[in-house]
Amino acid sequence: MPLTWHLLKIIDIMSYNSFGNLFRFTSYGESHGPAIGCIVDGVPPNISLNEKDIQKLLDRRKPGQSKFVSQRKESDKVEILSGVFENKTTGHPIALNIKNEDQRSKDYNEIANKFRPSHADITYHEKYKIRDYRGGGRSSARETAVRVAAGAIAFKILEERFPKLFIKASVIQIGEHKINKDNFSWNEVDNNPFFCADKETVPVWEKDLNSLRKSGNSTGAIIEIIAENVPKGIGSPIYKKLDSQIAEGLMSINAVKGVEIGSGFKSASSTGSENNDEIFPDNDGGYIFNSNNAGGILGGISTGQPIVANFAVKPTSSILIEKNSVDIENQKTKIITKGRHDPCVGIRAVPIAEAMMAIILVDQIMMHEAQIGSLAK
Repeated sequence: MPLTWHLLKIIDIMSYNSFGNLFRFTSYGESHGPAIGCIVDGVPPNISLNEKDIQKLLDRRKPGQSKFVSQRKESDKVEILSGVFENKTTGHPIALNIKNEDQRSKDYNEIANKFRPSHADITYHEKYKIRDYRGGGRSSARETAVRVAAGAIAFKILEERFPKLFIKASVIQIGEHKINKDNFSWNEVDNNPFFCADKETVPVWEKDLNSLRKSGNSTGAIIEIIAENVPKGIGSPIYKKLDSQIAEGLMSINAVKGVEIGSGFKSASSTGSENNDEIFPDNDGGYIFNSNNAGGILGGISTGQPIVANFAVKPTSSILIEKNSVDIENQKTKIITKGRHDPCVGIRAVPIAEAMMAIILVDQIMMHEAQIGSLAK
């Protein structure tokens, strides 16, 4: 093969701006640049797709929809630039572009030569020796809009191939306040600004976040994501296990600091007899499990039970409280991060996580079918 191909492949591996194997997207753009976007490759031909299909998912993630998220006003209007003809995918790369409309770069002039605590400023500076300080540049969660756009395409593929497959996420904890699982209802998730499945917890979170907003502070969150009716046998051990791919995808979301599958860290304090999911024959010649501590995955392969993952999101690092730091000369300084920021970034992580789960499942299904053969619907 030509040397250029090898060089391009090395650059791709080194830069890691792509996610996925057979179904794959590569993102581009910065928080305060002209636009963000992605190239989605590996999409089968003749999948029904138009901009409205993508826009409805982007609208769930976009900022400025309540006082509990960033007040940056972005329409996040997506443009399909290639790979779709007469509302059908062509089998060629799909280019998606989203223009940035409401950048306020002047908010960041004061920190051009300072490093914000708990941000990627200092590590980007160490690695690249250059840093776009406007809104965090490439490290900004603004990039996650294109994941949702790519995820919308994955959802369309799943809808056509596996119409019963269901992916949904909910915030289950903000700060110290957890939801009451007895009140859990998926029907409530889109009825409040927190993507919360327990309507009784909503006023508690409203009070807490109002107080944090007024003080210029922030808090973290835990999100639960579930995928139901996933075909059995998905996952490619040893190094592309389904759970390891889910963990990678969720950990790649900005501010995520921990992921657990099934009973996760709780399993460390249980016994084998408590943690084992016993198996029994069912009435249709198959089998059923009596519990789901495994979170729907054994040996890196789906069991057919619901796939369950929780992930923890740290408090928003951008706060209006003065903190100690250093400048680019490593001299002591004080810093306050101005701008429009989410008091809890975990809230808008819900549609992002759903998109990543859809992308991972489509990719894993394609990998399975490439080796084993077509899955029944």
